[in-house]
Amino acid sequence: MVQTNDLTFPSTDGIHDIHYSLWMPDGPVRAVVQLVHGVAEYVGRYDAYARYMTQNGIAVAGDDHLGHGRTIRDGKELGWFGEEKGWEHVTEDEKRLHDLLHERYPGVPMVLYGHSMGSFIARTYLGWHPDDFDACVLSGTGGQSPAMCAAARFLAGREVKKHGSGYRSQMLQKLAFGSYMKGIDDPISPNDWICRDPVVIRAYHADPLCGFTGTAGLMRDMAEGLTLIGKRSHMARMNKDMPVLFTAGSADPVGGWGKGVEKVAADFRRVGMRDVTVKLWPGMRHEIHNELGKEAVWQDTLDWINAKI
Repeated sequence: MVQTNDLTFPSTDGIHDIHYSLWMPDGPVRAVVQLVHGVAEYVGRYDAYARYMTQNGIAVAGDDHLGHGRTIRDGKELGWFGEEKGWEHVTEDEKRLHDLLHERYPGVPMVLYGHSMGSFIARTYLGWHPDDFDACVLSGTGGQSPAMCAAARFLAGREVKKHGSGYRSQMLQKLAFGSYMKGIDDPISPNDWICRDPVVIRAYHADPLCGFTGTAGLMRDMAEGLTLIGKRSHMARMNKDMPVLFTAGSADPVGGWGKGVEKVAADFRRVGMRDVTVKLWPGMRHEIHNELGKEAVWQDTLDWINAKI
């Protein structure tokens, strides 16, 4: 039987309490997976995946980032990391959660699992704290060219300067997500790029904590994060012996329909990462852990983790 706890720890921003969930197996813990969720969602959406892992002897934990899920104190904070250093705070909050888990499970292998924006945070973490994790899974990741990142930083910075970091810019939202619906036939909502399961899409669309328009400050912080993780100097700081799994859908627009995922994996190899695996799931969209046929994705990830720990 799976045991679950809902806990908190103080954010590195010195203001908020970060809420996190811990899923624990009944028996011995063979490994710990630390989940890092994506933008405009929260870690509770990973409950089914986490329970699957715990049934196989793996403890799972994940927090709701600043501006997300149970961490927000009121609706104004939804999709807002803070006035400044937002990307630094969300990444260092993951460090605090890592240290709590390491203290709770000393000597147990630890796996970092980042999805979408969470994969960008994970890639930031790997450069800043290269020796904390024994393996890493990057789900639904991708990247932007330096020119695109510079343009995004400029536009978001302009919106922040003009309206404030909490302003919700439809222009920035459209630039960030407007192209994701291209090629999707007969959509039931503007969020069909997430996956093909209508049950998941309807639940996401109806959830006020999902799919919201992010603040200009959040868009600025994400652009800064994408700029950082695209730098060769940052990637070169990663632990070259740590195995990394890139897993994504071939129809995921965030990963450039597979091409962007392959490019990032090639960049990892180029800086000397010795154990890089890419798994592209035919026809699957962005949230492969929630997709039709998700059980095969869960099992494949579990098999990879078992092989590496």
